[in-house]
Amino acid sequence: MSDPDLSSPLIQQRQPEVVISIDHDDGGKDYLPAVGQQNQQPRVSRGFQSDNPFVGFLSDAAESHPPVLCPPPTTVDPFRNDTPGVSGLYEAIKIVICLPIALLRLVIFGASLAVGYVATKLALAGWKDKHNPMPRWRCRVMWVTRICTRCILFSFGYHWIRRKGKPARRDIAPIVVSNHVSFIEPIFFFYELSPTIVASESHDSLPFVGTIIRAMQVIYVNRFSQESRKNAVHEIKRKASCDRFPRLLLFPEGTTTNGKVLISFQLGAFIPGYPIQPVVVRYPHVHFDQSWGNISLSMLMFRMFTQFHNFMEVEYLPVIYPSDTQKQNAVRLSQKTSHAIATSLNVVQTAHSYGDLMLLNRASELKLENPSNYMVEMAKVASLFHISSLEAVRYLDTFSSMNPDSSGRVTLHDFLRVLKLKPCTLSKGIFGFIDVEKAGSITFRQFLFASAHVSTQPLFQQTCELAFSHCDADGDGYISIQELGDALKHTMPNSNKEEIQGMYILLDDDEDQRISKDDFLSCLRRNPLLIAVFSPILAPT
Repeated sequence: MSDPDLSSPLIQQRQPEVVISIDHDDGGKDYLPAVGQQNQQPRVSRGFQSDNPFVGFLSDAAESHPPVLCPPPTTVDPFRNDTPGVSGLYEAIKIVICLPIALLRLVIFGASLAVGYVATKLALAGWKDKHNPMPRWRCRVMWVTRICTRCILFSFGYHWIRRKGKPARRDIAPIVVSNHVSFIEPIFFFYELSPTIVASESHDSLPFVGTIIRAMQVIYVNRFSQESRKNAVHEIKRKASCDRFPRLLLFPEGTTTNGKVLISFQLGAFIPGYPIQPVVVRYPHVHFDQSWGNISLSMLMFRMFTQFHNFMEVEYLPVIYPSDTQKQNAVRLSQKTSHAIATSLNVVQTAHSYGDLMLLNRASELKLENPSNYMVEMAKVASLFHISSLEAVRYLDTFSSMNPDSSGRVTLHDFLRVLKLKPCTLSKGIFGFIDVEKAGSITFRQFLFASAHVSTQPLFQQTCELAFSHCDADGDGYISIQELGDALKHTMPNSNKEEIQGMYILLDDDEDQRISKDDFLSCLRRNPLLIAVFSPILAPT
């Protein structure tokens, strides 16, 4: 079949049906493409039922292609701290007893931070050529800061740290990767290995911390910029290939978790194809969970200061030497590394990512009940539909305006209210397209899967543009309310003035009392399911 273009018919006859089926969660093991398939697009079998409102718009696909799976929500919350507050008489008494000790620890922490900061400023003074390795004498000065970081760990209650295995030499494994549970690991690794790290650009502005990580010749990355990520990979490859630079340390999960699962890995550490040493960090505990999850930094630090001792275990795993195939396939190398870490931790791997943390935080900001209901295993969604985490958050904003209940489900009435649709065969068909369980209500995961599936169809943009041209009957570049009413007669007959006015206001994206082409396209990008209202009017008669 030829590539779709503006001359191709948008409404195909005798389309096979699209099926989005519900299947068991695969635990995130297979959401990444296998070797030789990483550049292939996931395909979708077409059409739902005979009353599917998107028939003819969804692109053709061979019947042999598997359906898109909309798995049931997972009950795992990888970001939940089990002890976000003080509970129990034992903990209360312990805190009271440890308060004088906490004050002493706070003094040690402050003094160590101040001395380390001054030593780092001295090491950086007058150093202009930061593109090349730090001169040896400056590295010797940084030893003062490294000793100070060990004192900081001591002040947090890590009096001794159990180690298993040994770090490999830099020339054997230039890249180290570790699971990420707390803010403690970067402090420990700076003392232990003095590596170059990859960090978010926002860390540069942090007081004290920004100065210290600059001395580590940090590689900054903006996770939302493709160009920034590309430059970061180039820097990782450049510094890993030169023995004069320190080894590189990366936390491929991209954020902290509670350590009970291993979430999806970013590929930056694995694209260069160098040998990698995985490291496992554990925090054994009974009464105090040291993970940096749904707990503020100040509370986490206070709890650390008021413990008799905090346990930490670090295990250096055997170096992973990539095969020739894995050197060319970062996905396979990351899978091999994540499997080694997950096996050592005795935890499962999931398809959650930093995007799920964004959804969790946004749901909390929107004051939705049970925010964990809105995590979707974003790595799997991104792999299937190639949508960004920011787009997923925008879909959550739309879904939240539908007043989901405590279980995170939305009814037909609220769905139609937000999308300004009247109850009719078409609008019920759109809802049924999402409600694959036929439960009479939909979840955010189902809403996201359906919206992303529609918006990523090859004909979506062309259909939106042609729909605007059809609605703009007089060709003046704007859709009037009369023109919109005439267009809606074909799909939502007997719409009254209020219903037409509601749709008109929704499509008027910049609220200037007229619908331009930019308004129309912007609204449909945010609400791609509405294309079903306009695509039938383009069908040949």
